[in-house]
Amino acid sequence: MSLYQQLARLGSATVYEAAGQQGLVDIPLHQVVAGSRVAGPARPVLCGQGDNLMVHAAMAAVTPGDVLVLTMPDPAPVALVGDLLATQALAHGAAALLVDGAVRDIEELAELGLPIWAHFVSIRGATKVIPGTIDEPVTVGGQRIEAGDAVVLDADGAAVVPRARLDDVLAASLAREESERVKRELLRAGELTYDLHGLRERVEGAG
Repeated sequence: MSLYQQLARLGSATVYEAAGQQGLVDIPLHQVVAGSRVAGPARPVLCGQGDNLMVHAAMAAVTPGDVLVLTMPDPAPVALVGDLLATQALAHGAAALLVDGAVRDIEELAELGLPIWAHFVSIRGATKVIPGTIDEPVTVGGQRIEAGDAVVLDADGAAVVPRARLDDVLAASLAREESERVKRELLRAGELTYDLHGLRERVEGAG
């Protein structure tokens, strides 16, 4: 199993916690394809305001496994992606799209099956006139995302792991998973997190 497959299996919440509660993409996200879980290297795309020219340009730069991260200077409910752009992304091997803007054609996108997470859903169309950037750092939900950083996406949301921390965060995530497996068995046997986490003393020992 590859590093990205392991991160996807572990999930955004586990990775975020194991990273020291770092990497949260702090925006509400619509998960277009229910049940999808993805992790992959970020390919950041900064669009002009209300414009998706650079999304079209990014389709020529997609490499298999990329997570396209699409944003604009002031994220707004303008549709950066519809079914035609998503069809191109899928055909060129994109693993997922994280759209800090809007998507439309939701039913068609769900049927297409490319995992997509979007800040907004809106029919409002974008212009196609403003050049932007590809593979330059962007900020989404308060999180700086650079090309090659890992983006982990699932039903809980999105977390980002800087490329330099990937091995360490994966190891910490696996350790957290094992710790939770052991704890889950204790809980099934009747133990309480109130005691396992030392919380009883905070409540009943205060005073």
